[in-house]
Amino acid sequence: MTRAEKKRRDDSPVREAQEEIITTHVNADFDALASMIAAKKLYPDARLVFPGSQERNLRNFFLHSTSYLFDFTKIKRVDFDGIRRLILVDTRQRSRIGKFAEILDNEDLEIHIYDHHPDSEEDIHGEVEIIKEVGSTTAILTELIREKGIFLTPDEATIMSLGIHEDTGSFTFSSTRPEDHRAAAWLSEQGANHNLISDMLTRELNAEQVWLLNDLTRSATTLVINGIEVIVSKIISDFYIGDFAVLVHKFMEMENLNAIFALAQMEDKIYLVARSRVEEINAAEIAIAFGGGGHPQAASATIKNKTLAQVEGTLKGLLAKRINPQKKAKDMMSSPVIHISPDRTVKEAATLMTKYNINVLLVLDDRSDLIGYITRQVVEKAVFFHLGDVKVKDYMNIDFSTVRPETPLREVQELIIRNKLRILPVVEGSKVVGVITRTDLLNILVGDSSVPAYLYESRDTSQVFRKKNMATMLKERLPRRVIQLLKEFGNVADMLGYGAYLVGGLVRDVFLKRENLDVDIVIEGDGINFAHEFARHHEVKVRSHKKFGTAVIIFPDGFKVDVATARMEYYESPAAIPIVETSSLKMDLMRRDFTINTLAVRLNKREYGTLVDYFGGQKDIKEKVIRVLHNLSFVEDPTRVLRAIRFEQRFGFRIGKLTQALIRNAVSINSFEELSGRRLFLELKLLLMEEDPKRAIERMNEFDLLQFIAPEIRFTNTLSNLLDDIRGVISWYKLLYLEEAFEPWKVYWHGLTSALDPKASKGLADRLQMSDIESRKLISQRLLMKNLLDKLYKLDSEKTYQIYTLLSQHDTELLLYMMAKTGSEKVKRQISNYFTRMKGVKIRLGGKDLKRLGFKPGRLYKEIFHSLLEARLDGLVNTKRDEEKFVRERFGKHLES
Repeated sequence: MTRAEKKRRDDSPVREAQEEIITTHVNADFDALASMIAAKKLYPDARLVFPGSQERNLRNFFLHSTSYLFDFTKIKRVDFDGIRRLILVDTRQRSRIGKFAEILDNEDLEIHIYDHHPDSEEDIHGEVEIIKEVGSTTAILTELIREKGIFLTPDEATIMSLGIHEDTGSFTFSSTRPEDHRAAAWLSEQGANHNLISDMLTRELNAEQVWLLNDLTRSATTLVINGIEVIVSKIISDFYIGDFAVLVHKFMEMENLNAIFALAQMEDKIYLVARSRVEEINAAEIAIAFGGGGHPQAASATIKNKTLAQVEGTLKGLLAKRINPQKKAKDMMSSPVIHISPDRTVKEAATLMTKYNINVLLVLDDRSDLIGYITRQVVEKAVFFHLGDVKVKDYMNIDFSTVRPETPLREVQELIIRNKLRILPVVEGSKVVGVITRTDLLNILVGDSSVPAYLYESRDTSQVFRKKNMATMLKERLPRRVIQLLKEFGNVADMLGYGAYLVGGLVRDVFLKRENLDVDIVIEGDGINFAHEFARHHEVKVRSHKKFGTAVIIFPDGFKVDVATARMEYYESPAAIPIVETSSLKMDLMRRDFTINTLAVRLNKREYGTLVDYFGGQKDIKEKVIRVLHNLSFVEDPTRVLRAIRFEQRFGFRIGKLTQALIRNAVSINSFEELSGRRLFLELKLLLMEEDPKRAIERMNEFDLLQFIAPEIRFTNTLSNLLDDIRGVISWYKLLYLEEAFEPWKVYWHGLTSALDPKASKGLADRLQMSDIESRKLISQRLLMKNLLDKLYKLDSEKTYQIYTLLSQHDTELLLYMMAKTGSEKVKRQISNYFTRMKGVKIRLGGKDLKRLGFKPGRLYKEIFHSLLEARLDGLVNTKRDEEKFVRERFGKHLES
């Protein structure tokens, strides 16, 4: 086939349906090309397609080499409707993949991403995302190929090595990482041709490029912005001249520049190449503003439909805003520091805050060393709860960060934003010399479009500090039915103009990879109206509670979804039932117990899957820490103390240092005094329902919490051993695989309260308001246990029927507790035999059989059945025929003639 024939075939209107496509960014460079070829090794059935134009030097290389080695498909031959999987390499920006951006929202499209560029606001998210901060995307893919043991030809290794060399400046750029070196070394072992790589990277400049380099140097102007020098240079050419980025890099090396932004008007486009060696200038931020991309050290953009003068003006404006001054903590801090001693009262702290109009007070000890801080929110709430005379040290925050006077602005900014700090003390030696507040930082950054939304106090939930799209994670970890429901909830919310969010434990457990199908939805709007609107379009029932703005959607199979109007709560007194008012999502999440339970996921179609994390819940899940949202959390609701312990043990987390201090404070001021007994019992019941409650009970003892259940309860060696025995007995019983359900928490309840005498047991039941039938039975059976154990001990083990009669009157849970509690092996054996040999025994004859045999219905039937059961338990009868014979012999005189 001639080259002309090949071109006619490639330009043919006939299109091929492609299932898998590998592509990259427009104006592809060698790293992009190498990444595509590397991805082809991982996805052998995929087609290679460029989204648009390539760099001119890449086109020449492509024409002379790769088009004959690899099967590239022209974009005009791609059937976009047939694409099932899109593999993106060396980019994840929607604006940089050309026509492929049009199919990103297809629901059946699977997206795989391999990239090394920094995050941006227009990042695409996929089912597979491998993003690493290395010097080249080719290095990422090379590592995967090496791990999988995939064979490379020398030609493939050469192209991949060339991609690494280009994007790392042959390992001279500051973005180069050890992974790039390791990948290049391995490619060398696979036969990479270093002579070819050298020729491509060090080719001589032609006459046109020399003139262009000369124009770059002559047009260069120096700008000093916030104390930072930056070079801006521009050239004009009527035709395209290749390797503009190489020329800019040569200019930078020749003049030893820290930062350069070069503009080239060629044909009908303007090309921007940016290079930076200093932290204060992020080249990628500037390029992204022009629709391009890259790294903080190296970036580029192609600009259409603008004049060179327009682009230059915009560039200088961006530089003025984006280059941060080299400020230090000492330039930003406020001094002298207003502070309070730890032994002063909360009321005195409130007076100081009002006097100086501040929201945070540092707490310094008598040596002027920093030991904590207290916020206005905590102070006001404490005063509201009539705790104004409590000492500041009882409610101060003891977790804090500090900086030195010479700490640079970037580090200060990162600390305040990452840790969501209200105040950052500046410390020299051991003494506090100043403070930097969130407002101080905002005043410095004001006017900068990169100021994080977190720094603004707002109830607008559209701007969230921590953003992450969880659509893929939800799809992987939740059943298809639940995913479909979540999307339908989002559609109904869109119809009503509401905001809809998945909240609570389900979001937390998605991160923890734990099974949980308790779906809780919060609506910014009218939750009850939302539930009824959903019911209009689905076969479901709705139960609503107008006072709290909540509803339950009940599906035909019994599956339930809880819906709540976004609301806030406040407590009129410690441990009281909260008063509920309509509010925003942020205020709704603020009323929750711990940061790990404050995560929400947006369900509205446009932002489906977006994670909302106002309080650092994702970070605490990662660090496995239980933290409260504010320092009076346990005063408001003391049951949260038991919940903290329960979650700590269930997830293998640890209670944070400050949260532990707040628990001890709640104990010391007896916050449980006003707590409803019923609420305490229900929370205790949930704790005992955990897989192994012993550690939680031990933790309660460490915090001196057992006294609030009953003063007689002590975590002694006896109780510890009993709880171990209970766990062993429960495990044994579960292995019997009996059909009868039981509730292990009741066995642990008996164990926990084992030290209580009958009078104390009744008193505890009254105080915990255990008035329902189930609870009363739990107490009453327990009171009979001692008598029951005595009878069992005296019984002959051969008296099977008597043992059965004695034990069958009692619940399984009590019998398992007795089995764990008793020291008698004989009694243990009797209870064990009851479960394994007696409990499931049934007689074969029924009332119809007795009537057939000639017995007249009446009280006699009951006597016959008891005798039959006793005979079967004692092994006197085995079959139905044996039973008939037994009945005739024992009760024959009652047969009708």
